[in-house]
Amino acid sequence: MNSRRLAGAVAVVLGATLATGGCTSGPGSATTRTDCVQIIDPDTGKKTGTCLPLAPDKDRVDLAAPVFSRPTSITNPLHPSSEVQQVIYGGQVGGKPFRTEFSLLPDSRTIALGGEQVKVRTLQYMALSDGRIEEVALDWFAQADDGSVWYLGEDVFNYADGVVADTDGTWIAGKSAPAAMIMPAQPRTGDVYRPENVPEVVFEEVTVKAVGQTVEGPYGPVEGAVTVNELHMDGTREDKVFAPGYGEFSTGNAGGDLEAVSLAVPTDAAPGPVPGELAALSAAVRTAHDGATDPAEVAKVRAAWDAYRTSDRVPPLLTQQMNRDLDALTAAVKARDAELARGAVLRVAQNDLDLHLRYEPLPTVEAARMDLWARQLRTDAAADDSGAVAGDVTVLELTWERARHTTEAGKAERISEQLRELRGAADRKDTAAAEQSAPRLTAALAGGS
Repeated sequence: MNSRRLAGAVAVVLGATLATGGCTSGPGSATTRTDCVQIIDPDTGKKTGTCLPLAPDKDRVDLAAPVFSRPTSITNPLHPSSEVQQVIYGGQVGGKPFRTEFSLLPDSRTIALGGEQVKVRTLQYMALSDGRIEEVALDWFAQADDGSVWYLGEDVFNYADGVVADTDGTWIAGKSAPAAMIMPAQPRTGDVYRPENVPEVVFEEVTVKAVGQTVEGPYGPVEGAVTVNELHMDGTREDKVFAPGYGEFSTGNAGGDLEAVSLAVPTDAAPGPVPGELAALSAAVRTAHDGATDPAEVAKVRAAWDAYRTSDRVPPLLTQQMNRDLDALTAAVKARDAELARGAVLRVAQNDLDLHLRYEPLPTVEAARMDLWARQLRTDAAADDSGAVAGDVTVLELTWERARHTTEAGKAERISEQLRELRGAADRKDTAAAEQSAPRLTAALAGGS
């Protein structure tokens, strides 16, 4: 995953210069460098004239050209991009609840690299702030023959009020940008590599701090984790953890900005039926979602949540998030703030569906997410919130990218037709038309015409 995005507190890269003769690695160093990546002032976007304190080339493990024979089989345990279907991240960024869905898409694409056509896997990154769409990216990864994982670019879309504001951070490996190592085959303490290395667009340099660590995962200890330190374009640094079966595991801390794994599939999947207490919680959440300002329905959700979490193992981060969002929903209903209640009940519903990933196949959960967002769209359209409607349609389209290939052809075409209709209404900011179309999408999702 692109660590610039996961590090929410770090300023957006605004520019850089790669020049010769600007920096050396210092007196007495075993390696002298002639490259200078200038620190950028995050407030002005201007070069400061000071070079980033880059590691000497002798420490870098990403300088040899990778060989790709079976690039789409990405099995490196610390970046298992073709093995993990979906990772859900939670936490807070900028004082707001932050959520990420990082999903393996069924398709692959080919990128021209050094005269070679390299097939890559595509992962969809979708970030939501306060439950609403903030950023989307398509990330392209490939595994080299030695087991290292390489980042070959990303297509980035940054959103404001439900629509694309810019595409800053987009890059693709090829003539103007090198492939970038994102995980060595067997990282060792002191290894240095650059997961992004396009100084005028994106840049990061990583140093491995510790290997062989044990971290607390969603359902117990996870061995073999690695901690790295990232150097960013504005000169700041931060630590990040990668763990087997998850890939990028956490960044930040509970006292500030934090993004960490809530759970992943199939890593955290458990065979067996959905527990009765979870089914009861989901029924209560659905009713509350359709009537978010009803105190009695919110009370039922809280009672169902208390019953479920005492009956089953719940990932600690999901527990914290559900408690936080239920508290926010209760406060919004008490204050009779319909807008805040709409957002809080959406986050509660997202948390609830995440819990189903433990027990149900991902396509089943994705179908439930489509239904949730269709109902949310109808609510937002009734509130005449065109920005929220536009964002809802975008999330529906993105979730559909992940779900269409598992849907029967005739049903898929009906859903796609309704999504096209809703996209037209959203682009026209016609909330009345969107409100009328939303039930038709719900019917199509249920299998109706």
